[in-house]
Amino acid sequence: MTRESEFRFAWRLAAAIFIAVAVEAPAVAAPLTVREVAPGVFVHFGAHEETTRDNLGSIANIGFVVGEKCVAVVDTGGSAALGAQLRESVRAVTRLPVCFVINTHMHPDHVFGNAAFSDEPGVAFVGHAKLGAALAARERGYLDRLHQEIGDAAAGTRVIAPTLTVASTRDLDLGGRVLNLRAWPTAHTDNDLTVLDAQTGTLWSGDLLFVERIPSIDGSLIGWLKVLGELRQLEPKRVVSGHGDAGAGWRAAIDRLEEYLAVVRNETRSAIKARRTMQAAVAEVGATQRGKWLLFDDYHKRNVTAAYAELEWED
Repeated sequence: MTRESEFRFAWRLAAAIFIAVAVEAPAVAAPLTVREVAPGVFVHFGAHEETTRDNLGSIANIGFVVGEKCVAVVDTGGSAALGAQLRESVRAVTRLPVCFVINTHMHPDHVFGNAAFSDEPGVAFVGHAKLGAALAARERGYLDRLHQEIGDAAAGTRVIAPTLTVASTRDLDLGGRVLNLRAWPTAHTDNDLTVLDAQTGTLWSGDLLFVERIPSIDGSLIGWLKVLGELRQLEPKRVVSGHGDAGAGWRAAIDRLEEYLAVVRNETRSAIKARRTMQAAVAEVGATQRGKWLLFDDYHKRNVTAAYAELEWED
């Protein structure tokens, strides 16, 4: 083989290796668009949609808080692929390690991105004391549904149980920045957790607060109304709601959510007192709320069903 042919052979071999690696190597996730709603507090606002292959479960508000020592991620999105994009958003802002991944409750659009952070050295997954049991009970159903919704884009998604739990309150130190965590009684779910950034007065409410998108009752209607009253007393400067943008207008957002839940409570009680069946109540209760909430037809009937089951036996 001549020197020229040796050069051509080496060049072709190198090109073939480059092409093979390029084809087989996983694509680097593109970072999600985030907004800095307060100094060091970054939020990606989810779409008012159901989970699809196009949105990869980006339907809830997720984000992170940057301290002097490390970063806390608050909710991770509806798939491992989306979580990987969130991780790239963190890396675009800071090279500090992620020390905490906090889940505000059990629903897939808030927890399924956890897997993207599982190889962070020393990371702790944080949640309500009841979160682990809630996830374990629903894991198979949640994963099956995700695969139906987004197909092979669900690859790598798995349930990660909390390694650090909160039964009442707990503070997390990010270095020069403390997050106050609070576990709530049954409301939206039985494992709701809020995160207050003391430095900026920013409260991550999780799905205790919905804006524009209709809420879903997966815990206790009566409990949720009570918790909303207690949330008001925290007096944060701004709220990162689970869905929609509450911001500094969080008081009006709570008022609107309370109105919906109170209508469902009052009209369901009236239906029960009149001995209306659950089916009749589902068809009638809350009709005045139609047009006030996005995705109304997807969730309202199940909310009335949950309310009827809860209120049917109250004293």
